[in-house]
Amino acid sequence: MKSIENKEEGSDEESGLGYQNTLMYGRYQRDLSEAAREEARRLRRLRKKRRRDDKLRQKELEATGKPRPRGKFFKVLGYIWRHTFARLGEDWIFLAVLGIITAILNFAMDRGIAICNNARMWMYNDLATSTFSQYVAWVSLPVCLILFAAGFVHIVAAQSIGSGIPEMKTILRGVHLKEYLTFRALISKLIGLTATLGSGLPLGKEGPSVHIASMVATLLSKLVTTFQGIYSNESRNSEMLAAACAVGVASCFAAPVGGVLFSIEVTTTYFAVRNYWRGFFAACCGAIMFRLLSVWSGAMPTIKPLFPTNLPQDFPFDPQEFAVFVLLGVVCGLLASLWIWLHRQYVLFMRNTKTLSNFLQKNRFIYPGFITLAVMSILFPPGIGKYMAADLGNQEQVLSLFANFTWSDELTAEQASIVSHWRTPEVEYWGCLIIFFFSIFFLSMVSCTLPVPAGIFVPAFKMGASLGRFTGEVMHYFCPLGVAYGGHIQKILPGGYAVVGAAAFTGAVTHTVSTIVIVSEMTGQVTHLLGIMAAVLAANAVAALLGPSCFDSIILIKKLPYLPDLLSSASRMYDICVEDFMVREVKYIWNRMTFQQLKDLLKENKAIKSFPLVDSPASMVLLGSIHRWELVRVIERQVGRSRRLQVAAQWHRRALQDEARARTRRPSRFEVTPAPDMLHAPGTGMTRGSSLTTKDQGGLLPSPGQLFRPKSILKKTNSFTLTRGLASPPPQATTPSPASSPAQVYSTVTGAETRIRAAFEAIFRRSTLLQDVEGGLSDQLTPGLPRSPSINKKVQLPRERVCDMSPEDQKAWEQLEMAKEIDFDRMLGIARKRDLLPEDSEYEDETLYICHIDPAPFQLVERTSLLKVHSLFSTLGVSRAYVTAIGRLIGVVALKELRKAIEDVNSGVLTVATRPSPPTTPLPTIIKVPSTQPAPPSDSETAKLTTSEKA
Repeated sequence: MKSIENKEEGSDEESGLGYQNTLMYGRYQRDLSEAAREEARRLRRLRKKRRRDDKLRQKELEATGKPRPRGKFFKVLGYIWRHTFARLGEDWIFLAVLGIITAILNFAMDRGIAICNNARMWMYNDLATSTFSQYVAWVSLPVCLILFAAGFVHIVAAQSIGSGIPEMKTILRGVHLKEYLTFRALISKLIGLTATLGSGLPLGKEGPSVHIASMVATLLSKLVTTFQGIYSNESRNSEMLAAACAVGVASCFAAPVGGVLFSIEVTTTYFAVRNYWRGFFAACCGAIMFRLLSVWSGAMPTIKPLFPTNLPQDFPFDPQEFAVFVLLGVVCGLLASLWIWLHRQYVLFMRNTKTLSNFLQKNRFIYPGFITLAVMSILFPPGIGKYMAADLGNQEQVLSLFANFTWSDELTAEQASIVSHWRTPEVEYWGCLIIFFFSIFFLSMVSCTLPVPAGIFVPAFKMGASLGRFTGEVMHYFCPLGVAYGGHIQKILPGGYAVVGAAAFTGAVTHTVSTIVIVSEMTGQVTHLLGIMAAVLAANAVAALLGPSCFDSIILIKKLPYLPDLLSSASRMYDICVEDFMVREVKYIWNRMTFQQLKDLLKENKAIKSFPLVDSPASMVLLGSIHRWELVRVIERQVGRSRRLQVAAQWHRRALQDEARARTRRPSRFEVTPAPDMLHAPGTGMTRGSSLTTKDQGGLLPSPGQLFRPKSILKKTNSFTLTRGLASPPPQATTPSPASSPAQVYSTVTGAETRIRAAFEAIFRRSTLLQDVEGGLSDQLTPGLPRSPSINKKVQLPRERVCDMSPEDQKAWEQLEMAKEIDFDRMLGIARKRDLLPEDSEYEDETLYICHIDPAPFQLVERTSLLKVHSLFSTLGVSRAYVTAIGRLIGVVALKELRKAIEDVNSGVLTVATRPSPPTTPLPTIIKVPSTQPAPPSDSETAKLTTSEKA
């Protein structure tokens, strides 16, 4: 019976190797190596399946965050940072590096743009011989560059298309835009912008420079966060992004002061004063490095403004000209608003025409190629381009418009060469200025719609300069001697009007007044500062009255989640409350919910980044909020791979212990021959190659209780088990004594089996006595015994295999674990105790993952007015707020709902009459408790008592 049971026990293992029972001994029909290879393949498939399941579970829960590896390189870098730059000032070093890197990138882009423009002019002037070949040379390179930029940007990072300032306004508002500040977007922006501006299209680089500086700041923050955790703070990142916006403008135009003011006006609704010095310092570093690179490269002899002017200092303009400056600002505001409106209507027309939109989406290179061909054909110098100085670059055009002489006077040879680009036999200079203005007006509007990185500041600057130059030439035509004031007459200089017009038009397009300082720094001219102020303020007033800025218009076109401004603070802003537009169906988590319920909630609501934590679904008392990634970590800690392997190892150890207890059963009464231990027989005198004699067999026979499982006499005589590496008991006497070993174990041993068993055990004995095993041969050999040279070799022990569950066990174990409850209350209590006593290890619990719970999320009451909510969200940068009533969670408000409510209120859709009525909730039952104390006397009773006492 015992043999039958043993056969049944080993039937699973034997069937896997093709074991076949025969009449006497049995045999294996399958090759052992083939079975091992198939088993290895099965284990590999199982491991791949488990990895795939883990990745699928993380994908379902959107587990995007991963811990950063902290290798030796980052440890050394962190040590250097803490002992060098951190002591000098972390922010100072960071901002200086930010400014220097941004300036180097802008200078490299300028060099690339200059190379492309020079190549185009060389092909047009020197390479081509006929008009047709000149046209082909003029058009071919820009078309190739634009097609390359469009394809490269589309493949690498489509987020780099456009200006970048509208997206930065949204990001600084607290909204996370995916993939807008990555390294791929940086490379795409740099190469795409260089190719776009190198084509010669009427586009600028100011907006993309701001985006590039912001991406550099983000990447530097991530690098520093790797070995210094201070920059992982979300507030610190927003401060560095605000400084990066100033660096972008400063390194683009070498205007640090204007860059800081421009970043404040454009990118932030409420500016924190603590960021002021950061912006100034980083902008100064960027501007200084940008101008020094120009000097070191030989492009400029010394540091000077980007567009230097030579306007007179003693009497720049007459006081009567202030009225003309204001009128020029009004005209610039009207034309800038018209440009923004036409641009928005053109984009909406292209988008709403489904047939055209679908065709252009399928054929992405047709639109940029056709628009570039049309624009460059219009700018062809022998054609229409001769009326708009198309043979000059952007800087030469602006410098000729800022010239401090009148084009209608007697000119020198140098002045005549400048005016020759703006005068033709058919049209005079004033007609060329009008043609130049309207050509840039429409061509820049169309070019901005191309799917390439581009800005609008430089085209607006050129349009304003041409309009101001035209106004100055007209003023000089009607007043050739100037305007008399106080007995002094000074000639009118159209160059000053060009400076005023450039500042006014750019300020009207962008709705900023910082263009006053930017233009003053770009031209090095402060004599016309008051005139520039008057024109810019007038242009901003008109443009703000007629419509949004170009950046806000793009935000509306792209439908970015940015909060619009309230048009007025009328009473309806106070009548509309949070309860009128909040979301009442809140997705929440509660204490003592199961892991499976949490997993289902995360899978069903993948767009929600943070969940409120309530006490219970019945009470709905708000306890805090938990980020999505923290909840994913809770599930991963409960049923993840590390926990599964740990439980599997525990199961394996328990199974080994059970098996060991099962083997220590009572020995059979048929075992009669003693079998002494052979593992401790140093006195046997055996050497490598010596044969076993009958005399040696008595000391080499192992103890059955130590090495062999007791075998029944019914088993086959050739089936025995050999064990290696077991710990040997202390040496005993050769002749066993009944007194010293009362529990003597006996086994039936035949002669052949004894010799085979002794031979194998001798071999295993020598392999366990090598030097790399603890307690080796050197401790047990006699001093006179010669050492064999082959004993000194090393033996590599096999690595420990990782124990894992089978798929069926894993599924059952996961179901059991996911059915358990989550104790968020305990997590919150341990977290609070750790905050109070961080060095106390009493609250450590390895089995419980302590997720970060925000105990005080931003809350509003249901009667908070819309004006207050808008102010709080804009000032504090809040992305969501929970609405509570006496501590109970009743709703949530995010940027999306607030933005929709503001738009409805501004358009008159949401009013007091049209607002939805709140759901009726039953009043709480009032329980009256009888009081044991007597009630206080009433007024009449008190009066009676008083009168009775007087009587």
